[in-house]
Amino acid sequence: MVLPVTGLIIGIIIGIAFPITVPLEYAKFMSVALLASLDSVFGGLRAGIEEKFDNTVFITGFFTNALLAAGLVYIGDRLGIDLYYVSLLAFGLRIFQNLAIIRRYFLKK
Repeated sequence: MVLPVTGLIIGIIIGIAFPITVPLEYAKFMSVALLASLDSVFGGLRAGIEEKFDNTVFITGFFTNALLAAGLVYIGDRLGIDLYYVSLLAFGLRIFQNLAIIRRYFLKK
């Protein structure tokens, strides 16, 4: 569990030290990919708490979720459909579910 938290802290420090501006055309893609990645991180934290963490599953899920989400947004953009709303809703819901499970674990402890 130390590894994901350490990675998060390092990522925040890098983000503050090197601010990057994302062009407006890519904002939808980045927001959905970021939420998909956060979903994987919170899923990894949950798996670590439940002692079911597998590094291979985490890494493949992290990149697969981000790429699939960005791909869906791209397809929706080409079709003229705002599919990024669906992705934002789905990944946001999963993040809150994982947070609720993590919170319940610490409250029972």
